[in-house]
Amino acid sequence: MNTIHINRRAALLAMLCCVAVVTIFTLSMLPASNEEQLPLLGKKILLGRELSVRNEFERQRLNKNEFIENGSGDTTFIDDEVTKTISNDTALNDEEIRTFIRNMMLYAWNGYKRYAWGENEVQPISKKPHSQAIFGGVGSSLAATMVDSLDTLVIMGLLDEYSEARDYLKKNFDISRVSGILSVFETNIRFLGGFLSAYALTGEHFYIDKAKSVGDVLLKAFNTQTGIPKSSVNPASGQISNYGWANGGSSILAEFGSLHLEFVYLSEITGDMIYRQKVQAVRDHLDRIEKIGGLYPNYLSPDSGLWTGMHVSLGAMGDSFYEYLIKSYIQSDKNDSQAWKMYSEAIDAIEQQMVRKSKGGLTYVAEWRNGILEHKMGHLACFCVGMFALQSRLESDYEKAKRMMTLAEEIGNTCHESYIRSETGIGPEMFYFNGENEAKATNGDYGYILRPEVIEGWFYLWRLTGKHVYKEWVWAAVQAIEKYCKKEAGFAGLVNVYNPKEGSDDVQQSFFLAETLKYAYLTFSDSSSISLDEWVFNTEAHPLPVLSRSSRSPIRTRSR
Repeated sequence: MNTIHINRRAALLAMLCCVAVVTIFTLSMLPASNEEQLPLLGKKILLGRELSVRNEFERQRLNKNEFIENGSGDTTFIDDEVTKTISNDTALNDEEIRTFIRNMMLYAWNGYKRYAWGENEVQPISKKPHSQAIFGGVGSSLAATMVDSLDTLVIMGLLDEYSEARDYLKKNFDISRVSGILSVFETNIRFLGGFLSAYALTGEHFYIDKAKSVGDVLLKAFNTQTGIPKSSVNPASGQISNYGWANGGSSILAEFGSLHLEFVYLSEITGDMIYRQKVQAVRDHLDRIEKIGGLYPNYLSPDSGLWTGMHVSLGAMGDSFYEYLIKSYIQSDKNDSQAWKMYSEAIDAIEQQMVRKSKGGLTYVAEWRNGILEHKMGHLACFCVGMFALQSRLESDYEKAKRMMTLAEEIGNTCHESYIRSETGIGPEMFYFNGENEAKATNGDYGYILRPEVIEGWFYLWRLTGKHVYKEWVWAAVQAIEKYCKKEAGFAGLVNVYNPKEGSDDVQQSFFLAETLKYAYLTFSDSSSISLDEWVFNTEAHPLPVLSRSSRSPIRTRSR
């Protein structure tokens, strides 16, 4: 009897072993996962992701179909229980906050996917597609949200969503068929920047072709007497134009001065110098031209090559020009001495003539118009917090480095005050310093359109100082956005940050997924995730690699 039992157990064991062998062999023959299909730097990014059983389980929960039909037959989103739990807990670790922000990304993505797939943006309240004039207007379906989201999806490890976007864009993106008028600036930072970053992170070569197709359209804008590009281009006809409201049809500093990072990298990966040559000619012109007290006005004639106004700003119309000077220096692995010289001289002039402190002790950068200071600062201008922090780490003079970091932190605090002085904990489009209502909007600039600049500045301050207060500020802002901007099918801006009852603008901006959520997520990620030593963000938060001389590929040239 015992012998029979032993033989049966032996037979059972042998059978189980055979099943195990067959199972292992079968699994080995299955296709590689999406994660394994990401080559080069994509794999490096993924090494920092949470891949534990617990987090993979949470990811599957967050990745489920988040739509259900309610009693009225309308479609709504399910509030994930993880989100509910986290939003009620302020004492969280970084991993839990990343899960929360990743869930926000999925919510925004799923709303776009459900109601505007292939279109530029989604209206999360009306639940229909949306296309701004900068994308060519109605009928111009360039999938702006999709392109803008590629690198965010990779960084957050949302590879199923990334694969959906990649496959769609590979088959359908064709900028040449657009017959509307595109913004050169927005097309550069969102589409060219988005494709270049996707290539840098994943190594998937079709992105080079897509980037080149965008770059070739943008080259048409440089066909002016001076080589200073105009603001708009029609891909189909090749017609270029400037905005009539821009000082009589001038080109805008923040637009023609914010092409360098993308065009240089496009030359790097294609081996075609035409892109670098075009932006370098613009830079050389700006280096030669006379400045106004060392300052760069916001408007320039593409015909005469001369300034057409005396308005200087670190906010709208001027901002990213300065950003691209210092970031071009970083991108070049600190070899672009011209960029550093022009940046340093400009910031010295701004620091002396435009940086002020309010009666209440808040440091801000005023706007300069015809020699007179306007004591206001826009949400856009809060980007300079990160710029000054980056400058601090690059300065060789210790005292100046210390001064610039102090300036960065003081302005970072001012931008924080613009947030906490509102009913919603979110800052307005513009805020003023008039002695009574400091860091508050007073002239109708009450809205918030999901902008990233304040969170972006705090991200840099956290990375470069290690002070936890900046993480706390980011987390508070994220929770406020979740509370006041989350709608039925995504996120929308606020009409009035001081009175949320006035409603929303019903637009989920593509830069919300590209920038706001990415900077928030990276604030709670390890510093090696998109390291500031190896990457530089364009002004749409698309990371591009720092280029070393040894890594540069052979270059060929052509004329145009």
